[in-house]
Amino acid sequence: MARQEDTIEPVERMDGHELAEVSPQHPMDRLLRRDRLPHIWCAGCGLGTALNCFLSALIQSGLEPDKVAVVSGIGCSGRTAGYVAMDSFHTTHGRAIPFATGLKLANPALKVVVFSGDGDLIAIGGNHFIHAARRNMDLTVICVNNFIYGMTGGQLAPTTPTEARTSTSPAGNRDHPFNLAYLAAASGAAYVARWTTLHVRRLQRSICEALLKPGFSFVEIISPCPTLYGRWNKQKTALDQMAFYKDKSIIQHGADPRTADIGLTGQIIVGKFVDIQKPSYLELQKA
Repeated sequence: MARQEDTIEPVERMDGHELAEVSPQHPMDRLLRRDRLPHIWCAGCGLGTALNCFLSALIQSGLEPDKVAVVSGIGCSGRTAGYVAMDSFHTTHGRAIPFATGLKLANPALKVVVFSGDGDLIAIGGNHFIHAARRNMDLTVICVNNFIYGMTGGQLAPTTPTEARTSTSPAGNRDHPFNLAYLAAASGAAYVARWTTLHVRRLQRSICEALLKPGFSFVEIISPCPTLYGRWNKQKTALDQMAFYKDKSIIQHGADPRTADIGLTGQIIVGKFVDIQKPSYLELQKA
């Protein structure tokens, strides 16, 4: 992809003295398809923060972008694959993990990252998720969880907290939601962490660890959706939701994931829950 050449220009103060030279290029410009910006995400959506943390973690990891592939499915989170200046695949609904698995098996030298949402990965894609974790497939899966189907009208999702209201559960959800950290751990993931978009530095660190972890690594990102979930549940702005994260988040590294359910108004247990060593799928195939 053609890139704009870096230009560095002197900046003059009003008194005529010259300041230090600065570059107008953002540090992440080389990792983004700038011709596709601005993005389509709503004001207050947490996806921009999630993408920033992912790209920062990628830089920190030392992985070469031309050795990284990003795979996403359908939904608001799925647009990420179109914004990153790396090999990327925007796949069919719920099929991000099978596409990513095929890519990793065809080219084991690639670092394959799945970046998608809770509806895509855990609803229609749920069976693929548990079996990839069971096999300890060499993938890093980043799931942006906003508790709702954000792109298609705010319908009930498999992660919607009990009693939460959506466009298809206006009287409150009566279903028990998935605890994604527990689901990943119980299925066999080698690395499991959960953070909110409020915990930027901790989230970045976890994604970096996940990128460097052999086998199936999983990072859940609790993210605001003020347009739909927030509006239905008395959190009308992203600041309302971020304040909720601040008040309700409890960091418990090493916590038993089965205790990390998320309720409508209850606490959100965040942290690194699982970080174990076990043979990855590719390692077992070489044995």
